[in-house]
Amino acid sequence: MSIASIPHFEYHVPKTLEEVLTLLDNYRDEARIIAGGTDVIPKLKGGVLKPKHVISLKEVRGLKYIDWDCDTGLRFGAKTPIRVIENNSIVKSQYRALYEGAHSIASTQVRNIGTIVGNICNAVPSADSAPALLVLGAKIKILSSNGVRIVPIEEFFTGVCQTVVASNELVTEVQIPAMEKNADSFYYKTSIRRALDLALVGVAAKLVVEDGICKDAKIALGAVAITPKRAFGGEEMLIGKVLTDDLINTVANYVSQNECRPITDIRATADYRRNLVRLLTRDAIKQAAAHL
Repeated sequence: MSIASIPHFEYHVPKTLEEVLTLLDNYRDEARIIAGGTDVIPKLKGGVLKPKHVISLKEVRGLKYIDWDCDTGLRFGAKTPIRVIENNSIVKSQYRALYEGAHSIASTQVRNIGTIVGNICNAVPSADSAPALLVLGAKIKILSSNGVRIVPIEEFFTGVCQTVVASNELVTEVQIPAMEKNADSFYYKTSIRRALDLALVGVAAKLVVEDGICKDAKIALGAVAITPKRAFGGEEMLIGKVLTDDLINTVANYVSQNECRPITDIRATADYRRNLVRLLTRDAIKQAAAHL
């Protein structure tokens, strides 16, 4: 589709966060934020989005960074490209679910431009970063002219392509706590193509194991409900137990039967997706436990 088909809008290039917030206060639902643009621009071309105002963050400083502290954990800004997060040595070694989720998004070219914040604000159920952020206990920093609020990732998604972010608010940062001792995580995705494809199913797992006993467990699912979601029942089955193959298989079966609501569409049937949930849950738990 040619660029001429993009609906008319007024394009704003503020230089400060204060200017961004003023524009959002003025235009509210008529405005759309653009950072990397890998989701917004195709939707503009396709007529899915028809904002009267597009607000670019390209000139706003202080939103492109990634920081880590052994006590407080990992932080990265709204403009930090996915590729920067994917290539970070701390992410690769300590936040493996985030690394795998970031690495699974689209293509290298898209990851050079697109952002994790854009991925979660787009809020499609199959977003690859979402299950990883769920098991890692991420929090989302949201700014408005009224101040700052911090929202746990479990409360961030409210429906298909819907979040708690109000029309006058801007997501500025993702915060992930420091990993516990004896903890690890992993993310698995299945899609029809190896790249540039949405997940049929995505599963992330995070475990804390001490003396052979699972002390804490988190499992999150993507593309099998209206939002990415935790599998709380499966998590409870792991805690306090030795992680045997029989237990992991039992948990994976339980999660696939009780913790998801997959649909049938042109890409896969609900039954096929449910079986993928079982297999990927099993494998994600085993990978998270492999080095503990």
